[in-house]
Amino acid sequence: MIWLIVLLAIVLVVFLLLVALYNRLVRHRNRCDNAWAQVEVQLKRRRDLIPNLVEAVQGYAAHERGVFDEVTEARAAAQRTSSPAKAAQAEGILGAALGRLFAVAEAYPELQADENFRQLQSQLGETENRIAVSRGVYNDAVLGYNNLIQTFPGVVFAGPFGFTVREFFEVERAPQREAPAVRFDRSP
Repeated sequence: MIWLIVLLAIVLVVFLLLVALYNRLVRHRNRCDNAWAQVEVQLKRRRDLIPNLVEAVQGYAAHERGVFDEVTEARAAAQRTSSPAKAAQAEGILGAALGRLFAVAEAYPELQADENFRQLQSQLGETENRIAVSRGVYNDAVLGYNNLIQTFPGVVFAGPFGFTVREFFEVERAPQREAPAVRFDRSP
């Protein structure tokens, strides 16, 4: 009889530990989801500023159609992403396209003096900072979550409970390090 009570106590303790582990996994997964939602809010804010920025530059540099199209296409591609890895790749391309847009804008002193353009530039800079902070928070949440499901006892139970490794949000900056090629066609 004592063995039965001891066995039931052990089963109860194991069950309670599994419940606690499951709840901890859920909390970490929810933190990741919440952090990603914050990243998406900032990315949307950035994408919402871009058409106004393109419009402002286009008013001064209408002949730079290729740059405007590139920014527009990169923005559209970034809006269609579904995962952090794809979003990171698309945002890297969008960032490079914006770099080329600003390089074009530098050639127009009147544009640089325009108050609306300077406000848009300032808002975009603030948004870039917010994206960086949100990305850091998201990546920290993913690190904690991934560590939880890849270490014992999570590694044993995470898979059967349906928890999988999350992707980090790492924007590739290599294309942005390259100087943009700016050409002005002077032909009539």
